[in-house]
Amino acid sequence: MKQTVALLGAGSWGTALALVLADNDHTVLLWSHRMDQVTEINDYHSNERYLPGVTLSSNIIGFDNMRAAVQDVEIIVLAVPTKAIRQVVQEVSAYVNSSVILVHVSKGIEPDSLKRITEMIEEEYTSSHPAHVVVLSGPSHAEEVVLRHPTTVTVSSKEMKAAEKVQDLFMNQSFRVYTNPDLIGVEIGGALKNIIALAAGITDGLGYGDNAKAALITRGLAEIARLGTRMGANPLTFSGLTGIGDLIVTCTSVHSRNWRAGNMLGKGMPLEEVLSQMGMVVEGVRTTKAAHQLAKEYDVNMPITNALHSVLFEGVSAKEAVDALMGRTKTSELEDLVNLWSSKE
Repeated sequence: MKQTVALLGAGSWGTALALVLADNDHTVLLWSHRMDQVTEINDYHSNERYLPGVTLSSNIIGFDNMRAAVQDVEIIVLAVPTKAIRQVVQEVSAYVNSSVILVHVSKGIEPDSLKRITEMIEEEYTSSHPAHVVVLSGPSHAEEVVLRHPTTVTVSSKEMKAAEKVQDLFMNQSFRVYTNPDLIGVEIGGALKNIIALAAGITDGLGYGDNAKAALITRGLAEIARLGTRMGANPLTFSGLTGIGDLIVTCTSVHSRNWRAGNMLGKGMPLEEVLSQMGMVVEGVRTTKAAHQLAKEYDVNMPITNALHSVLFEGVSAKEAVDALMGRTKTSELEDLVNLWSSKE
């Protein structure tokens, strides 16, 4: 069934998802706060800053007026950085005039409040009309989605009927969508993998090779699952698309912003210069701060996260942080895994 969908955020991921929806014959009202970007989308069917060389469907219509984009739709996709979620949801809730499904596709945790994105949305949505919140997450680079390369993701929600509607909305021959009722696990896996991707980029920047990266991904997954299960997630989720799947693609692909940022850090570039050169949001930096706080809050051992925090915010060099990780007290991997998967310790 054809629908009109509002998609807020015309970065690379938002634009790629707009193309998926347009491929499914839906009309997409793609909102950006930049008028020049909206003009380019409407007049030239392109978004060269974020997806150079990609032709956009005529089913994608650019808007810079949020009220006009959201007021008459049933589904709104939020594709803005984590730090913009609260402001955007506040604005959306003032304009919607019926019950809507809010789909967020960002990956992060808010420092200090330690809220997942779904929790942030629930706090800021003040409309008198109800909203059903769904997360879409998984191993997916925009650069490959727009080429219709096979991509598989997961949707989750407290209300699985809403998740199934979103599954039907996006699913097609090249974009497969699963459902998973473990909302906490899906969000935590998607957020924390960016931390490990930053660390993987650092080891590559230091020239440490595949052995180090394999160990980092493996121990990083254990670290993510250790915190996630303590927060109430199902440990099996971390063996799925939003766990190991997203972790692999983000730690190993040159498309990954977090890997690229970490790679520059590993080569000795200061964080401020890295972020300036990237020109796009690197969610892993902000999430590292939040995860470091969560580890203390839940009394969870997260040595990779702690090491990355020391590099990003405490002036420790990348090499010093890796040396400290390698020199930790010996322990048993099997005992650690048994504790992780058989309980929620």
